[in-house]
Amino acid sequence: MTVTAASLPTRVSSTTVAAVTLSPSSGPVGTSVAVSGSGFQKNTTGTLTAGSSAISIRTNGAGVFSATWVVPATTAATFTLTATVAKVSASKTFTVTYPVTVPAISTAHLRFGVATVGGAQANTELDQVATISGESPSIVLSYYDFNQAAPIADLNSVAARGATSLLTWEPWTWGGGLNQTAYQSATIASGTYDTYIKSWGTALAAWGKPVMLRYGHEMNGNWYPWADGVNGNASGSYVAAYRHVHDVLVASGATNVIWVWSPNVPYYGSTPITTEYPGDAYVNDVALDGYNWGLDGVGGSWKSPSTVFGEGLTELRGLASTKPIIVAETASSENGGSKAQWNTDLVSYLAAQPDVTGFVWFDLNKEVDWRIDSSTTSASAFNAALAARR
Repeated sequence: MTVTAASLPTRVSSTTVAAVTLSPSSGPVGTSVAVSGSGFQKNTTGTLTAGSSAISIRTNGAGVFSATWVVPATTAATFTLTATVAKVSASKTFTVTYPVTVPAISTAHLRFGVATVGGAQANTELDQVATISGESPSIVLSYYDFNQAAPIADLNSVAARGATSLLTWEPWTWGGGLNQTAYQSATIASGTYDTYIKSWGTALAAWGKPVMLRYGHEMNGNWYPWADGVNGNASGSYVAAYRHVHDVLVASGATNVIWVWSPNVPYYGSTPITTEYPGDAYVNDVALDGYNWGLDGVGGSWKSPSTVFGEGLTELRGLASTKPIIVAETASSENGGSKAQWNTDLVSYLAAQPDVTGFVWFDLNKEVDWRIDSSTTSASAFNAALAARR
C-alpha cells in the first residue's frame, strides 16, 4: 500500500488524532445525524461542512464537539462531513439510502406467492423476488415446528406488504429426524399438546386478520413423522390429529384461519389422498406440492407442469369439488430441459383452470437451485409469464 502525505490523518499533537463520528452513518433524506468530534484544539470555534451547508461548532475543554445535521433533499449517494477547528480537519462520509420501489401485487385471479430462505420478515429477499418477477407476491409461505410460538411479528410484516401469510405448521422438532414418538398423531389427537395449540389459537384470534394455515403438509408421503405408516402412526391417525388441532383452534376463537389441506402430488407408492382428507367441514382450500426435479431426482426425468400436477388436480376435484385449489409449493430444476419454458408453461397451465386460485414458488437453493433466477433465461421467462396472465 502506498502512503502519501494526503492520506495521513491530521494531528493536533504527537499523540492525538482528530476524528469525526456519525450516528447513524447512513439513512434516507430527512435523517437527523448526531455528529461528534474529538482530538481538536480545546475551547475553539470551528465549522462543520456538508455539501453546501455549514454549521458552527465549538469544542469543549477536552477538544470535543457535538452537533446535529439533517440530510437535505438530494439525489446524491453520499455526503462528506468535514469538521475544521483552527487548522485541523477531519472528515466522515454519510451514505444516503433511497427507498426501493418494488412492483405492486397483481389483481390477477391466479395469485403469485413465494417462500424464501429468510422467511416472512426477509423483506430484502421478497423485494428482490418482486423485482425479478415484475410483481410482488400476494402470498408469503413460511414454516414453523411445534416448538415455536404463533408468529405474530411475521404476520405483521407480511400484512404490511399487502400480502397474505401461508403458515406451514409442522408437528415435530426440526432436526429430530423421522422417528419422533413424542409427536405421534395419536398423541396430538389425545390432547397432550392442547395448551400449546390453544396458545396459537388465542394469538391468531387476537391478531384477527385472515391467515392461511396448513397443518402437517405432504402427509401422503413417507418423509415426515406425522404421516400414517411412519413414526408409529396408524392408518387414520393423521386425520384425527388434524381434526383435533382444527377444533382446538376454532374453540380458541381463531375463526379467521383459512385451513389449507396440502398433500404432495401423487406418486408411485404414495398413500391415497382419499384416506388422508379430514372432510369438507375442516378444510377451506385444498392444495398440492409438486416439483419438476428433472434429472436431479433419483431416477428422475423432465416433467411438464401438466404431468406434475394433472393427476393430483383430478383427484382433488373428485375429493373436494367445491374447494378452491392452490399449488402450495412448486419449482423446477434446470437439469434436463428448459426451465424457462417450464416456467412459461406452469403459469399458463394453472391460469387456464378457474378453480386454481394461486401458486407459491419455492425460491430456495436447497436440494437443487429452485430459485426463479437460477438463470437469466428462467427469470426472464417467469417475469413474462406472470405478465401474460395479468
